[in-house]
Amino acid sequence: MMVADETRNLRASLRRAERRRTLRGLGLTLPLILFTLVFFIVPIAGMLVKSVQNGPMPDILPQTSALLQPWRASAERGVPDEAVFAAFAGELRTASQERTLPELATRLNFENAGYRSLLMATARRLPEAPTGTWRETLTGINPQWGEVAIWAALGRASTRVTDNYLLAALDHRRDDNDRIQATDPSRAVYVASLLRTLEISGIVTLLCLLLAYPLAYRLATLPESTANLLMILVLLPFWTSLLVRTASWLVILQREGPLNDALRWLGLISQPLELVFNRPGVIIAMTHVLLPFMVLPIYSVMKGIPPNYMRAATSLGAPFFTAFRRVYFPLSLPGVTAGCLLVFILAIGYYITPLLIGGANDQMVSSLISFLALQTLNWGLAAALGTVLLVITVALYFVYSRVVGTDGVKLG
Repeated sequence: MMVADETRNLRASLRRAERRRTLRGLGLTLPLILFTLVFFIVPIAGMLVKSVQNGPMPDILPQTSALLQPWRASAERGVPDEAVFAAFAGELRTASQERTLPELATRLNFENAGYRSLLMATARRLPEAPTGTWRETLTGINPQWGEVAIWAALGRASTRVTDNYLLAALDHRRDDNDRIQATDPSRAVYVASLLRTLEISGIVTLLCLLLAYPLAYRLATLPESTANLLMILVLLPFWTSLLVRTASWLVILQREGPLNDALRWLGLISQPLELVFNRPGVIIAMTHVLLPFMVLPIYSVMKGIPPNYMRAATSLGAPFFTAFRRVYFPLSLPGVTAGCLLVFILAIGYYITPLLIGGANDQMVSSLISFLALQTLNWGLAAALGTVLLVITVALYFVYSRVVGTDGVKLG
């Protein structure tokens, strides 16, 4: 009995110790979990919701929104019937009295430019009772109320969830019959901006890799004291504000700047190069800013590669470059892929550097998002563009996990 009691007491003590350790671990990680939840998960969830949230019309014009649904489902659309006109007129007057009309007008203006002025002018001239039918009254105030396109825009805004913003982010839209079609080429700017963003980010990532790989290799093979000193130089840009670094490149790259003066002094050029307010300037400045983010992952992986591997390969008769290609480089690939992923993801979200150094044709998606959110107040389209960037980021991480995985790298 004593042995059994001691065994039970021991098990109870072990369970209590395990619980204390679990609670202690949870307490240590809880601040990080809360921080990630509040400043990462919640904002991303809000962005995803905003990209498909359709706006205030179902709340401001509920009866009109409900009546427009059967009309939208019809195969052949004409102008809605009198019931829709009557419901719309009554709710339009109520919205004007309750001062909720400006919010609706702003939302409808995203669907059809000029809708805001049409809606506000109609509300001001709307009578208490119709002259004949409400259809005749509204078309008498403005003939546009007899056009299918105007009611189609109302119909697209009448649901609580929409794909209009995501379609617009990919330069597509729904026509008056709700069929998806490409946006007019003269107004198709978002896909071009996305492709430009991916192009610039890809070039910057490649340049960072070409510069960082030999530097990281040298750092990994130097004595630790010398490598630590050089690593301070790599990390030195982090001690300076991004805005200051970008403004410095604006000075260095201008026509009368130090770089052009040095090139002319060396006799390499006769006329100053145009390196600001264009694509080369953006790429140079972004490469400088993002280079440490490529060096650090590659260096951390290279530092863990035992030097005996290369010595063993060369002692077996392999030339240096063959040993490097067959042994060292495959072992360093996790650092290369991690660095490329990190730099590319940071690059596609860049805003300050392209804005200050780039020209009108070098602005990236982040500039469009800022313009839509702060200037036009089109939060839905801004959120849709952010969602597209999020999808690209997740896809890149998926490719990274598939390529690198968790099983290590095989020597070939």
